[in-house]
Amino acid sequence: MNQAKELFTHVWTSASAPTGKEAAFGGTTAIIGTVASLLGGWDRPLQVLLVLMIADYIFGVTAAIKQKKLNSDRMFWGGVRKITVLFVIGLAALIDDWIQPQAPIFRTVAIFFYAGREGLSVVENLGILGVPLPEKIKDFLEQLQKKGEEK
Repeated sequence: MNQAKELFTHVWTSASAPTGKEAAFGGTTAIIGTVASLLGGWDRPLQVLLVLMIADYIFGVTAAIKQKKLNSDRMFWGGVRKITVLFVIGLAALIDDWIQPQAPIFRTVAIFFYAGREGLSVVENLGILGVPLPEKIKDFLEQLQKKGEEK
């Protein structure tokens, strides 16, 4: 009986973590693993997309500060947009598993589409921050801005 109690105590403390830091780290790891699983796995395309999303957010905030146009409402909705993108990727992964398991076609297309958009936004923000860009890229960004103004 004493051994069973000792085993239960050991399992319980291992699972619950003896300190708050260990519990926070374990919980964070569990959340990241769960999210990666819901997004179809932790592969290189997803990593690239997440890095681009984080870079876009950081450079976007930095560019807004430089232009003195920092807006908490806009930042909030930018974060909501990024969460929505991740939701679409998770949905695409579910559709892939439903239609053709082990062939992530919809997920891959969604990731590449959103990675392109995020990459374009990062480049635009770098231009605002004064990072030198090739002339072709500047021309392309100006064309996109003109098309956006027409709509």
